[in-house]
Amino acid sequence: MRIVIAGGHGQIALRLERLLAARGDRGVGLIRRPEQAAALEEAGAEPVVCDLESTSVDDLADRLRGADAAVFAAGAGPGSGLARKETVDRGAATLLADAAEKAGVRRFIVVSAMGADNDPPAGTDEVFAAYLRAKGAADADIRRRKALDWTILRPGLLTDGPGTGRVALAATTGRGEVTRDDVAAVIGGLLRHPETAGLTLELIGGDTPVEDAVRNAAGG
Repeated sequence: MRIVIAGGHGQIALRLERLLAARGDRGVGLIRRPEQAAALEEAGAEPVVCDLESTSVDDLADRLRGADAAVFAAGAGPGSGLARKETVDRGAATLLADAAEKAGVRRFIVVSAMGADNDPPAGTDEVFAAYLRAKGAADADIRRRKALDWTILRPGLLTDGPGTGRVALAATTGRGEVTRDDVAAVIGGLLRHPETAGLTLELIGGDTPVEDAVRNAAGG
C-alpha cells in the first residue's frame, strides 16, 4: 500500500513509517521543512515538503493521487498558541479530507483526542480547550463525508515507553495511558482492516493483542 501521512515528522508518524516500511508498504510523509526529510528517509518513508497551513486543495490532491489511504497525524504541538489549533488541528485535517475526496482516496484515518466531542470542563487550560474544540470540529466535519471511509482514533495520554503490543480499543475505553508505539501499531492495523470505516475508537493500553483488538473493533 501507499499511505500518505500528514504530519510525517511527528512522533507517531515516524513510528508508523517504520512499521509500514518493515512490512513492505510505502509511507509518504508530508513535512513542513526540508531539514526534516532525513528522519523520514531513515524511517523508510518518502518525504514530501508540503505546508498544510499554506497549500491549496488542488496541490495537496496531486500529492495524494494514487494513494491507498491518507492518515492525519499532524498537530500544532505544545506551545503553538490558540491560532494554530484552528489552522492545523482543525483546518489542516479538513483540508486533507477535501484533498482526499478530490484525489479519490477513500480510506482516511484521523488521530484525534479523547474528549473531543465534549465541551472542555471548567478550568481547562485555554489553549488545551481550544485544541479539543478544534479536534472535535474536525472530527464532526469528517464524519459527515460520504466519499471517505474514515476511522477516527482517539488515544489516551501518550507515553514514550516501549510498546506493549496490547491495548484496549473500543468506542469507549475510559481514560488511561498508551504508548506512541502502540498507537502506531493500531493505525497500521486499521489500515489493514477497512471494515473499521465509520467508527470512532478510543485507545489505551490494555490486555488484548493489537491485531485482535483491531479485528474485534471491526466486528470480528
